[in-house]
Amino acid sequence: MTSFNKIIIFVLLFSAAFGQSLSEKPRKPFMNTDDVSFLGTSNRITSILDEAKQFLSDAIIADVNSDTVEVVYNIKKVFDLLSDVEQIGVREELDKIEFEKFQDDFVKIYTSRLNTIDSSMQFLSADLIRRDIAKITSENESIEMGLTKFTIIDDREGHIPLVTNSQVESYIRYFQGKGRKGFNIWLRRYVQYKDLMLPILEQYDLPEDLIVVSMIESGFDPKAVSKAKAVGLWQFMYSTGKQYGLDRNWYIDERQDPIKSTHAAAKYFKDLYKEFEDWYLVLAAYNTGPGRVNRAVKLHETSDYWQLYSLPKDTKNYIPYYLSSAIILQNPEKYGFKIPKSNPLKFDEVKIEKSSDLNVLAKAADTKVSTIKKLNPELRQPATPNNGPYTLNIPYGRKDSFYKKFNSIPDDEKFAVQKVEHRVKKGENLTSIAAKYRVLKADLQTINNITNANNIRIGQVLKIPIKGGIYANYPEKIIYKVKSGDQLGFIAEKYNTRASEIRKWNGMKANDSNIYPGQKLTLFVKGQPVKDTPKKNVYIVKSGDNLSMIAKNYNTTISKIKSWNSMKSSTIYPGQKLTIYFE
Repeated sequence: MTSFNKIIIFVLLFSAAFGQSLSEKPRKPFMNTDDVSFLGTSNRITSILDEAKQFLSDAIIADVNSDTVEVVYNIKKVFDLLSDVEQIGVREELDKIEFEKFQDDFVKIYTSRLNTIDSSMQFLSADLIRRDIAKITSENESIEMGLTKFTIIDDREGHIPLVTNSQVESYIRYFQGKGRKGFNIWLRRYVQYKDLMLPILEQYDLPEDLIVVSMIESGFDPKAVSKAKAVGLWQFMYSTGKQYGLDRNWYIDERQDPIKSTHAAAKYFKDLYKEFEDWYLVLAAYNTGPGRVNRAVKLHETSDYWQLYSLPKDTKNYIPYYLSSAIILQNPEKYGFKIPKSNPLKFDEVKIEKSSDLNVLAKAADTKVSTIKKLNPELRQPATPNNGPYTLNIPYGRKDSFYKKFNSIPDDEKFAVQKVEHRVKKGENLTSIAAKYRVLKADLQTINNITNANNIRIGQVLKIPIKGGIYANYPEKIIYKVKSGDQLGFIAEKYNTRASEIRKWNGMKANDSNIYPGQKLTLFVKGQPVKDTPKKNVYIVKSGDNLSMIAKNYNTTISKIKSWNSMKSSTIYPGQKLTIYFE
């Protein structure tokens, strides 16, 4: 049996285990939609998990077809939905069992069974490196606690003491070898974000060394998500983020905003230091929670971090992990690294009075939608929030020209219509309505305050959340002609839809992503396609070239180059022409 067939069988078994097939049409409710609600929050959690399972199934299929764009899209959707469950809270025991089972299966799948994870999912890179570095201790069984001999590197007042031991040194060697690529990415992002983050730490009279926490937690990636659903530069869980003033709603997740999340992290560090008065204990509490650290301190009757044997293994690894990264960052050249010459992240702020489409805002700022998203990572939708004025970041130096262009646009074009109304017809349910408007069923429930997904009635008027732009009652049907190098994931991203939807519209099988130049695909789209599509370049292979070098030069991956050029192996030869896509 081929590995391809094994994966397909795994996908089908995975779907069957959760009670639905990949091609199954929306099921009819198990109860009449006119019945009184009795499932409440429980029903809503089940509804969210059903959607998460479908997205995970789509991710597995996309992975089989090496459609990296679609894999990333679907995995991010799963993380988003799991965050929704965390936000609601799981109270019923059966819900908790189902939620934890799916979460465990999800972690196993994305960490070990998806081939595209390591090469394409940068928002998971810090979490992957952390698990990788934990293997060093697991293999060597050498977590150094107790009477450990240290070499002091830096013990200046106002800084976190830097010491080294054999475990710290082994982590440094990891970063110099297998982890070099990841650490270089962190250094590049450090240059981008340090001028935003360090002044905030200074404002709260905190050691600047704490910026290393963001480095090892997220790799300085605002979009980073961990397997525990911690989010952003500082990897806040929803509950802790909320406690420190970080909002998460339909439009935004402030855990992903570099400035707001750094202010929240600084407040959290201040509270932790007030409680423990020792920076190693603060770092341990940041990793595992203050409750566990307090219990360990009481149990061992000491505030010396190195004597707290009862701390979880991950926490005992955390301080050496922090120290190795901080030591390298203090003197990169000594350890074979170089701080890259990269422009710090700079931007202008503009005020948007009402909710506006990001396509319109990008046009007024004379930039791409992807740039607006990069400068405003907290935005979850292709539109700004509708609950009052919103401060938007745009490329530096374009504030005056932005206001001139934006103010000249008629209101009916620049402000997004965020909701339309739908009157429930006979035979409809939330699943079919969500599918019609291409929105999440969970979002329909949220915006209409529906606790029981099966408790809607004929004639009921629902508000439909529209993700930016003016909505036509029926999506426009277009015929798309496939170009050389196209993938279903790229086409879906361009037209703001999903590869699985394109398959359904064109009668393709669930595991089929084979398309060819000149093929005509039927698409049902809303508005114009996303304009910031990759540019195409033809690269002529030179003597001594290999795919790794070419991928690095074009800031892409080997798998993408092979996909764009329909290559089965990584063998190339001088004079060969390769199609490369880039921004």
